[in-house]
Amino acid sequence: WTERTVAPDARNFWSFQPLKVVEPPAVKNEAWPRTPIDRFVLAKLEEKGLRPNEPADRRTLVRRAYYDLIGLPPTPEEIDAFVKDDSPEAYRKLIDRLLESPHYGERWGRHWLDVARFAESHGFEQDYDRPFAYHFRDFAIEALNRDMPYDQFVRWQLAGDELAPDDPLALKATGFLGAGVFPTQITANEVERTRYDALDDMAATTGVAFLGLTVGCARCHDHKYDPIPQADYYRFISTFTTTVRGNIDVNLDPDGYRAAKEAFDREHAPLAAALAAYERDELPGKFAAWETNRPPLVQNGWIVLDAADFKSQGGATLAKQPDGSLLASGTNPQFDTYAISARIGSAAITGVRVEALADESMVKLGPGRASNGNFALTDLKVHVAPANNPADAKPLALSNPRATFEQKGLPVAATIDGDAKSAWAVDPQFGKNHAAIYDAAEPPQTVAADAKKESGERIVTFTLKFENNAGHNIGRLRLSITSAPAPLSFDGGTPAEIVALLDLPGDNRSAEQQAALLKWFAPQDEGWKSKNAAVQAHLAKAPQPNTVKMMVCSEGVTPIRHHTQGADFFNETYFLRRGNCDAKEGVATPSFLQVLMQLPDGADRWRQKPPAGARTSFRRASLANWITDTDRGAGHLLARVIVNRLWLHHFGRGIVATTSDFGKQGTPPTHPEMLDYLAGELIRGGWKLKPLHRLMMTSSVYMQSGAHDADHAKVDPENVWLWRRTTQRLEAEVIRDAMLAVSGTLDQTQFGPGSLDESHRRRSIYFTIKRSRLITLMQLFDQPEPLVSVGGRPTTTVAPQALAIMNNPQIREYAKAFAKELRGKAGDDLQAAIRRGYETAVGRAPTSEETADAAAFVAEQRKSYAGDNKPDAEALALADFCQVLFGLNEFVYVE
Repeated sequence: WTERTVAPDARNFWSFQPLKVVEPPAVKNEAWPRTPIDRFVLAKLEEKGLRPNEPADRRTLVRRAYYDLIGLPPTPEEIDAFVKDDSPEAYRKLIDRLLESPHYGERWGRHWLDVARFAESHGFEQDYDRPFAYHFRDFAIEALNRDMPYDQFVRWQLAGDELAPDDPLALKATGFLGAGVFPTQITANEVERTRYDALDDMAATTGVAFLGLTVGCARCHDHKYDPIPQADYYRFISTFTTTVRGNIDVNLDPDGYRAAKEAFDREHAPLAAALAAYERDELPGKFAAWETNRPPLVQNGWIVLDAADFKSQGGATLAKQPDGSLLASGTNPQFDTYAISARIGSAAITGVRVEALADESMVKLGPGRASNGNFALTDLKVHVAPANNPADAKPLALSNPRATFEQKGLPVAATIDGDAKSAWAVDPQFGKNHAAIYDAAEPPQTVAADAKKESGERIVTFTLKFENNAGHNIGRLRLSITSAPAPLSFDGGTPAEIVALLDLPGDNRSAEQQAALLKWFAPQDEGWKSKNAAVQAHLAKAPQPNTVKMMVCSEGVTPIRHHTQGADFFNETYFLRRGNCDAKEGVATPSFLQVLMQLPDGADRWRQKPPAGARTSFRRASLANWITDTDRGAGHLLARVIVNRLWLHHFGRGIVATTSDFGKQGTPPTHPEMLDYLAGELIRGGWKLKPLHRLMMTSSVYMQSGAHDADHAKVDPENVWLWRRTTQRLEAEVIRDAMLAVSGTLDQTQFGPGSLDESHRRRSIYFTIKRSRLITLMQLFDQPEPLVSVGGRPTTTVAPQALAIMNNPQIREYAKAFAKELRGKAGDDLQAAIRRGYETAVGRAPTSEETADAAAFVAEQRKSYAGDNKPDAEALALADFCQVLFGLNEFVYVE
């Protein structure tokens, strides 16, 4: 690979130079400046022979401030309160109050989502959803509301998982890197190229979003205009070599969970200690007493019954198999009852087992005879009688049923609940052996009576009913009993290893063997069961972490898997000749843009080694260190770019008009000294953005009126030098939000998953951004497609915008709600309703001519609806008036 070094004179370009220490210039009109900003602007105006406009009136100013900072209109009461407040601090207090509003983050977060090309689907043809990507949107809102320092805002988006791995907000921030498009159908020969496309998306977006540099232009060759060699590009993208999107479980309140868990542990300690003390001090004695008089044990597990008599009431053929099971064939009746009897000894029955076994003779191997292989056992009853007197049968009490598997809604407990239709079934686990076991307790008199008989033989009879679903009979059945003490297992009575240990003399047992016996015995001891129940009951109340699934961009996480015939990432990034994956020319090691490194030792200053045991490489943390370093790294350019973005949204045009291109193809700054001054203020103020908003919005240049001056327009038709306030149209989201606000239907719920339902009433930032299904109204008013970073939206004027306001069904609903609000305020007073409508929608009272026209319009519409015999003619006519207000230029434009 041929190394290319950036020439020293390349650093002379204005955006690559360090920030200058700038003093606001002297001006002739010393009465006009309110802030240092005004001096920079006024100096240019005086140089061009222009003068600034007069201040805007207070009604205009309060409406401007509301829309700029929170994207919602002030109410008539809020406007009147500000207009009547003649305090010198009234305006500043207004700005401060709006900056503290939770709606501030929603307003300015939407600006950042454009820059971040945020969406919640992958794009391309299939456009699969990213259901957990909304957390990045929530990060932007919350971080801005907190006034998170901008350098931290940037660092977390690049490497929040490395810099603050325990902070959920930092993890949310990493969604920035993965917000771009990515294909979900990748063939084997596309895998590598697709991965380089993903690296390019991360690196190129990082370049334009934070630095205003088109880094991606150096993918195939040295940048044609800016000092970014192709080698710099590949070193830059290698930062993201192993970075992938992954959905992980994140505890949203780790501090709260930690505190709750500590409190729980303090409460739990005495209970656990009591159980441990019992196991240490008392349980061994209880076990020794039990062992002295222990009941007989079933060493070989369950005793499989040798059925002497078996019958299907429905006519199925039951045939005995070598393993003791009964196989059903022939007729499969809709409902059936199996009666099965066998001779047994005199030992008390402590448990019974019912097995439903798979067999090749059945659909899907059964174990049921239904068309899908299922069965549904509705009722199980067991009776025991002396062999010499079968009529003297006593029911065997069954309890504590458990099964190897239970179908949802059809549990094994249903077999002994007395309900003729409830049942135990095993869908979808067909083709497998299943078993149910029950604890059993024989009536004492039955056992005693049999004990007197010489033979002691008895007859046990099982009755199994299948009355839940047609044809759902067990196809292969095996029945067993046991006399082993509890607890019983599916595979045997007392485990063989326990029997073997019990046969050892106590003195010959090791400590480990004795511990195993105590562990087995403990559940049979009442004292242990009582103390353990207290422990388990308290454990059931243990606090649980508030976890959510979150899409992050990190390393060492399970990647979101696409339909790909290859790897999700590669362990190395190569220099590619002309960007061709088949023309590799060496491994690219992570580094940064030479033109923004003011150090002879290269990137070593910013490289951060991962701590021991780290899951990630800390390459992105190193990038974050460089990009925010204002002394020797890219921090000065980072500050210039974000200051310019703020200026764009407050004044309608950036100091650098090309907000995402600060290179040679971009537009030079109109006020370079002011840009450096503001960038310096940002850094000196701890990278806080809210003080910059305040500085800009309390300036005389911001507070100007938008009045047109023909002579000034000849000199500066585009208002580049800011001699007046440029009227700005509201963005799509704010237009819709304003309609919701004035109609009284705005749902102010914040955060969480969004929606594609156009009838939802939350702010528009909570629309789910699905790339193939963008909201039509948003697109009409120039919401960009989220494919690449967008620094500033265009403002188009097309006929479908007016048609949407006239015909969109959602807007019609907003108009009806607005009309209802007006009637609630004004009653039947049409003049008052019209006045209130204007004050609410556009922040001013109507003129007398507007009032007369509106009244005539409402009257005409009322007649039309009355002629159609519509009972709500009055409400519909007023809704038409409200819809006209939505269509006013004053509603969608802010001066």
